[in-house]
Amino acid sequence: MSGIQRTALALTIIGALNWGLIGFFQFDLVAAIFGGQDAALSRLVYGLVGIAGLINLGLLFKPSEEVQRTHKVEPEVDPRPIS
Repeated sequence: MSGIQRTALALTIIGALNWGLIGFFQFDLVAAIFGGQDAALSRLVYGLVGIAGLINLGLLFKPSEEVQRTHKVEPEVDPRPIS
């Protein structure tokens, strides 16, 4: 995973936690920290989280390394004895 993907994943997690707080407690942490939903910094954070979510969409279609390892073809063994 590249540095951009790791950063995007961290921002997506921050966004998910913020949405969880909004859903369960009606508390917008980003707005509380940066001065309301209309503040420039809040809008910047919301925009970055949105872009990070789009970047992470690529992870859905990227084959995982575990799947690639389990699908390796084993070499065929010749059942005839060596003479």
